[in-house]
Amino acid sequence: MKKSLSVTEIKIRRFCRNVSVKILSDKVATEAPLEIVLAHGESSSRRQKSISITMRTPGDADFDLVLGFLFSEGIINSSKDVSSVKYTANAGFDESLQYNTVRVDLYASIKPDLQRLERHFYTSSSCGVCGKASVDLVRQQSSFYPHKDFPVVEAEVLYNLPQLIRSAQSVFEDTGGLHASALFDSKGQLLCLREDVGRHNALDKLIGWALRSEMMPLKDCILMLSGRISFELVQKASMAGIPIIAAIGAPSSLAVELASESNITLVGFLRENRMNVYCGEDRIRS
Repeated sequence: MKKSLSVTEIKIRRFCRNVSVKILSDKVATEAPLEIVLAHGESSSRRQKSISITMRTPGDADFDLVLGFLFSEGIINSSKDVSSVKYTANAGFDESLQYNTVRVDLYASIKPDLQRLERHFYTSSSCGVCGKASVDLVRQQSSFYPHKDFPVVEAEVLYNLPQLIRSAQSVFEDTGGLHASALFDSKGQLLCLREDVGRHNALDKLIGWALRSEMMPLKDCILMLSGRISFELVQKASMAGIPIIAAIGAPSSLAVELASESNITLVGFLRENRMNVYCGEDRIRS
């Protein structure tokens, strides 16, 4: 088994009807644990706390993932709250994983509300909301509110997004096993795309990138998701002020409810010639 940061090459046996078994090389998406450690307080009484472990696809977006997670959980309000982000040594996992712990140091003036992180210590890559202490805790207030009826986008712009996101998914092209979150402007120009084995991780990476780029709030942007729309993805988008969410898959009932409450346009089952609009249809011009 050969590992790179995002892709792992393995040997497989391919079975085909009426054909002899072949031994081939195949590529799968790398999945590895990432521990997030938060340091805060005055220099004389600095406190350090491990706040989450998530299974993610490692790579150069780890810091974006961590910052996006802290922002969408309401722990930080901007990148200016953070004095440093760095990898730290941790012997708790396989030594072959060189980068598995990230420490975030907050400025002494920042007083994080760690009660927002009342969740099980382990967060699975498939569902970040499962460990929440309660749904009420997840319904945290957004940092930014999308303006009602703004922006207005052409339906044709949305129809083009599935092909654009697919063509930009480099690791998916190799493995077929990753979720993607992509940010577009209202004209359909791709601003950034992030991939991960966890759909909520991919969005956290995207939000972290926007945070570092000082683009918040994302009030004139479209979020495109490669899969289904869960409640937590809508919550994270709401925190970032994203007004339009589109996805290839279906939304959950709670995702539709939260999007409607948050003035977010929600589009599902998006294809090159059709889509379902669940709320916020005034932003779409056909």
